[in-house]
Amino acid sequence: MKTGKVAVGSEVTRRTFLGAGAASFVIATSRPAFAQQPVPAQQAPRIKGPAVWLDMDQAELDAAYDQIKYAPNLPQIVKRYATNSEAVRARLGAPRHYAYGPTPVEALDVYTTKRANAPINIFIHGGAWRGGLAKDSAYPAELFVHAGAHYVVPDFINVIEANGSLTPMADQVRRAVAWVYRNAQSFGGDPARLYVSGHSSGGHLAGVVLVTDWRKDFNLPADTVKGGLCAAVCST
Repeated sequence: MKTGKVAVGSEVTRRTFLGAGAASFVIATSRPAFAQQPVPAQQAPRIKGPAVWLDMDQAELDAAYDQIKYAPNLPQIVKRYATNSEAVRARLGAPRHYAYGPTPVEALDVYTTKRANAPINIFIHGGAWRGGLAKDSAYPAELFVHAGAHYVVPDFINVIEANGSLTPMADQVRRAVAWVYRNAQSFGGDPARLYVSGHSSGGHLAGVVLVTDWRKDFNLPADTVKGGLCAAVCST
């Protein structure tokens, strides 16, 4: 694990761990003569506005939903997802690409294992409901493929493109799962062993999948999804 030193005069108030990549920051303990260091300008204290939820004003509430506020290394983490995914594709080969719906974004990647009639894990990527791509979410694929399971990751609309509504995202993710169930045998998968997992906002969407009434909404068996894992972002 790489450790970076924080420059003198900066401050770390929170360490954030996202998914498989963890970033650790250590404040430097040995510093040059203090007389040589610039004195940071004093900032006027922020004037707190009226409370809009619990004791939080609007600025504090907005910051709570802005990951960059509590994970300043977020761009590096997202880039690491992408580079790790490229490395996995270099080792496993390109995934099979299928459309599960009529719009261009409604597609999914399938990383296949060599085992016949293998179980399937569908991974719902995170991204604060606003970002993330299937191609940058291949980094867990190797673990599943080498263990004898297929790894599937769908793309879907983001909340900005959906005009602020989460419903289109949830609808597309559920239809992706239904497509995988109906077409599992075409890539050597066992529809009777279908599981779902999700990270961050993808954990929320995986939860939507797990409470779906498959018989009513898709005319599929009530136990279409046999189990799932909803992984939230952990921060300290």
